[in-house]
Amino acid sequence: MNIQNSIGADILMALDDVVSSASTNDTRFEQATRRTIEWLDRCISAHRRPYQQAMFGIIQGGTDKYLRTTSIEGLLGRNHHLPGYAIGGLAGGEHKKTFCEIVSQCSSRLPRDKPRYVMGVGYPLDIVVCSALGADLYDCVYPSRTARFGTALIPEGVLRLKTTSMATDYRPLDSDCDCLVCKNYCRAHLHAKIKKVIPHVLMLITPYSYPLVLGSKCC
Repeated sequence: MNIQNSIGADILMALDDVVSSASTNDTRFEQATRRTIEWLDRCISAHRRPYQQAMFGIIQGGTDKYLRTTSIEGLLGRNHHLPGYAIGGLAGGEHKKTFCEIVSQCSSRLPRDKPRYVMGVGYPLDIVVCSALGADLYDCVYPSRTARFGTALIPEGVLRLKTTSMATDYRPLDSDCDCLVCKNYCRAHLHAKIKKVIPHVLMLITPYSYPLVLGSKCC
């Protein structure tokens, strides 16, 4: 908490104990759920700037609906300390149906006047589904990791700029996007420079522009 306060983060995350959703160790899930609530109390006490920096509590419990309910109730009991809520411990290999059920369970129980953030979500389809289930915020390494390998995210899917067909394609990555890259660089230019550092940096802009636009359309 001291580090987050010191760097001036707008949103702070309370410390949590996260267990992979693919784990089969029920005892660890119970321990993590209890510990996350205990740590939340310590984070609330340690938070030095509660009126300038918003601290989110994190719901844990794996794919166990009872533990998720326990975690939710623990956080709701501290609602006046929490400007927002995060749904953690998912996107780790669990079945997609289970993922959706847990997101729905958590989102439906949380206050509608506070942001609900699903951690680790970045695939376009997941953003659409989670938005329909009531979530508001997301984060994931997927867009930037994809860009580093020469692939851009666009409404039609993924665009692989290393392929030879891109060498003579003078269209922008996304003709409907107003970001710096799409307005100033064509696919052929990025293809020709793909081994350089600059195109990879530029491509980090478009992958985040598309999810942002997608998310705004889901509101």
